[in-house]
Amino acid sequence: MAEPAGSALTWPDFAILAASLAFLIAIGGAFSRQQLGTADFFLARRRIPWWAACLSFLATEISAVTIIAVPATAYSENWQYAQFFVGSSLAKLAVAYLFIPAFYRYDCTTIYEFLLHRFGQASQVTGSVFFFITRLLGSGVRLMAAALAVAVLVGWPLWTTIALFTAVSIAYIALGGVKAVVWTNVFQACAFLVGGALTVAFLASRIDGGLGAMLGTAAEAGRLSVINWGPAPGAGDFWRRVLTDPNIFWLAILNGFIGSMAAFGTDHDLMQRLLTVETRGESQRTLALTPIGTLVTLLFYLAIGAGLFTYYAQHPGVLPRPDEIFPFFIRTAMPELLRGVMLTAIVLASIDSPLGSLSASFVTDIYRPLLAPGQSDRHYLRASRVAVVAFGLTLAALAWGFSFFDKILWLAFKIAGVTFGSLLGVFLLGLLTRLRANRANVAAMVIMGLVNLVLLVLSETGVIALAWSWLVILGTAGTMTLAPLLASVLDRGRQSPV
Repeated sequence: MAEPAGSALTWPDFAILAASLAFLIAIGGAFSRQQLGTADFFLARRRIPWWAACLSFLATEISAVTIIAVPATAYSENWQYAQFFVGSSLAKLAVAYLFIPAFYRYDCTTIYEFLLHRFGQASQVTGSVFFFITRLLGSGVRLMAAALAVAVLVGWPLWTTIALFTAVSIAYIALGGVKAVVWTNVFQACAFLVGGALTVAFLASRIDGGLGAMLGTAAEAGRLSVINWGPAPGAGDFWRRVLTDPNIFWLAILNGFIGSMAAFGTDHDLMQRLLTVETRGESQRTLALTPIGTLVTLLFYLAIGAGLFTYYAQHPGVLPRPDEIFPFFIRTAMPELLRGVMLTAIVLASIDSPLGSLSASFVTDIYRPLLAPGQSDRHYLRASRVAVVAFGLTLAALAWGFSFFDKILWLAFKIAGVTFGSLLGVFLLGLLTRLRANRANVAAMVIMGLVNLVLLVLSETGVIALAWSWLVILGTAGTMTLAPLLASVLDRGRQSPV
């Protein structure tokens, strides 16, 4: 990581940030008196308005990785990342009309309770553990991305920014539960949407020739390339490209569909927001409308990447690595107040942590049924708050470790690829089949998780040529194939819920 230069921020910039952080903690404090039990802490008693849940979902989906890494990718590569949006939007519709009805039918506090009702406790606990692994590692990347950006912006050491984000996250989530999470997410979504729009306008105003030149220069350099059609069938390099290039159009859509179905349907951090509204129909409408906000946000931050390419083509100099280019621009080229708005957007996006959903899954799926059954709801509420603190400290340690990696946008996807396929496979078995299995599910999930881990290591070390985008697809297909085969042996004579 490049050493952060001295801060160019002024007191109005810090004032905007300080006021925003104080507002987050105030929201948590305001809702703390309403946390009477786990139904309040984890579900807000399903009394969140659908539009607030929609913005909360958007704020969770659009993290600091998006704000920092999407402009960096557009600046150094192209806009082909946008191809994943098509498959992702289709996946949201599939989750809305396939997954959500089942979660409401079983009145789930966490989505892994569906696996309990459908298969048994072993499947539930394994699904929850896979969620812990996936979400902790993925959110460690998110936290590191934001901390790195703020270190470049403000000139603080990386560990200081990680500690700040962790402390604020723990404070407002432990106090206010999911209700505080949702309403701070609404504020966060507004911050990064407004900040993105203002940044695009500012870049256009500082580029000779305005918006037309900004896009024209980037287009001439191939930075606005959106569609990668890949090689024609029968071409000599067809199979090599198919296996190694995740940006080929049909592969990007397929991976966006499968990967996003796993992320939205089997990751409780995102699904938790959708379970806080009163009815199944409101939850489905919430998810079905989120592609609009996602598209607007994606266009803003891809345009920022194109603008950065053109700006530095016209203003050459000594530049940092691509992952740091946007924070570098904010610190060195933006005027005060606008710097403060973007600094706040980055910080708020990082503070949208998964601590609430991790706590919900730990207490509901593991602690209550296995470690401390039969306790009072007050006891479980206290345990939930302790879990928030423990997961917060774990995330901070992981974020520090990930600071030694490059290309953070793709790193987050690679991590999810190892476990998401196993999760999606077992959920689809529960939703689409009448399979009676429990131990077989566990075996299939673990086997495919290990297989994907080995494949990722081999591909990253150059032993085999395989794009990370295949991991979720292989994991899903493998789990759905292995579990029925193993059930005849591992679950023979056992009656599982249906």
